[in-house]
Amino acid sequence: MRFIVYYLILINLYAFFIMYFDKIKSRKGKWRVPESRLFIIASIFGSIGIYFGMYAFRHKTKHKKFTVGIPAIIIAQIFITFKIIGKI
Repeated sequence: MRFIVYYLILINLYAFFIMYFDKIKSRKGKWRVPESRLFIIASIFGSIGIYFGMYAFRHKTKHKKFTVGIPAIIIAQIFITFKIIGKI
């Protein structure tokens, strides 16, 4: 159980900082993190970090696939988590 908590903390911190670095790179016109990678990070339970990073840095907030997709991933992950907990 402790491993799961550590994993969730680390993946969401990573996701948050990825959004920060991508925002900085976008301002400088440099190489960016592919959107597919951001969604992969979100799908492996980094969605909360991506979500908070989006709004903390005002990054990707004009993209419909992020403003709808990331909350949808969060809802799906909550559903999956409760289904797994219910089976334990």
